[in-house]
Amino acid sequence: MKKSILILLAGTTLLAGCNLAPKYERPAGAVPVALPQGGVYPAAPTDAQDVSRIGWRDFFLDDRLRQVIETGIANNRDLRIAAANVQQARAQYRVQRADRLPTVNATGTATYTNNLASMGGGAGSSSSDIEVYQATVGLSAFELDLFGRVRNLSRAAQEQYFASEEAQRSARISLIAEIANAWLTMASDSEQLRLSRETAKAFEETLRLTREQFRVGVGSELEVRQAETSYQGAVNDIAALETSVARDQNALNLLVGTTVPAEQLPNAFGKEPTTRDALPGDVSSEVLLRRPDVLQAEHLLIAENANIGAARAAFFPTISLTGTLGTLSTALSGLFKDGSYTYTGSPGASLPLFDFGRRSGNLEYARASQKVAVATYEKAVQTDLPPPSGPIGLLVD
Repeated sequence: MKKSILILLAGTTLLAGCNLAPKYERPAGAVPVALPQGGVYPAAPTDAQDVSRIGWRDFFLDDRLRQVIETGIANNRDLRIAAANVQQARAQYRVQRADRLPTVNATGTATYTNNLASMGGGAGSSSSDIEVYQATVGLSAFELDLFGRVRNLSRAAQEQYFASEEAQRSARISLIAEIANAWLTMASDSEQLRLSRETAKAFEETLRLTREQFRVGVGSELEVRQAETSYQGAVNDIAALETSVARDQNALNLLVGTTVPAEQLPNAFGKEPTTRDALPGDVSSEVLLRRPDVLQAEHLLIAENANIGAARAAFFPTISLTGTLGTLSTALSGLFKDGSYTYTGSPGASLPLFDFGRRSGNLEYARASQKVAVATYEKAVQTDLPPPSGPIGLLVD
């Protein structure tokens, strides 16, 4: 018996490393080694910091913009949904990971039995009481993951959890980029409005002088009409820019999720720079592959790879083990004395013979899902280089 158990354990150990998932290889040729250089593409200084290690708080230098971004992050509902999705995926991973370990239960029973020696009663009848006490710990139908089914399901859940984290980071960076773009657009329009007002003031003074010259006979009526046209054009520009600034403010409030205080609004560009020096244009492919949207797609691809392994493992027998270890005694006082210990072990195996194509369908579905994940990853890499949110999409959150 002991020899058989040792043989079973040895075989289990040898098969424990079996993994039927295909070997993961990152799709090749999705991006160039580096973005174009020279010409209109600015070259990075020799001492330039890795763009993927620059935080947005270091990139944006205006305290007003930083405060607006912080407020937007705190109020954004999409980020709250993304954070909840991360918690959900983390919990699901913990549940799936727990299947790789046995569930140990503790039980205690007490049985009382009365046997009548004679059912007829009378003087010759007798009875006896039998008491049995038992305390055990054991595991029930624990799957010995010989072919990696449970291990691959756990890996898939883990990668989906990682993907949800990258999705949250991607949503956060996209929000930062949108808020910064809206704030800087308002700053640009406010600067143009300031210049237009100064221009209108100059045209108004020119018009006054031209009219005065025409009144004393020095200038012509044509010059007066030209001055009036220039002044009216400047006035019209002011009206259009005031509308643009109002729209910019409404868009900014919508992104932030509340009314931005006046002291945090950009009246115009100040003397101090709003952002740090321009980010380098010659970004390597390794930096591009660290974008959160690309990492999210890659984690989902690895998860689908693991699902193929789990689907393949379903074609092999499922080996389970049920066992208990405890004590058994006819007296409560003798429950933990020498000689009262007992154990049971019951290995089992099952293999569906006819499932009418269920396992084949699951494997085909897993393979198709993996192809979708490959295409999604390649699309994430190839879409808009540089990233959709511009250089900010490469910054550290």
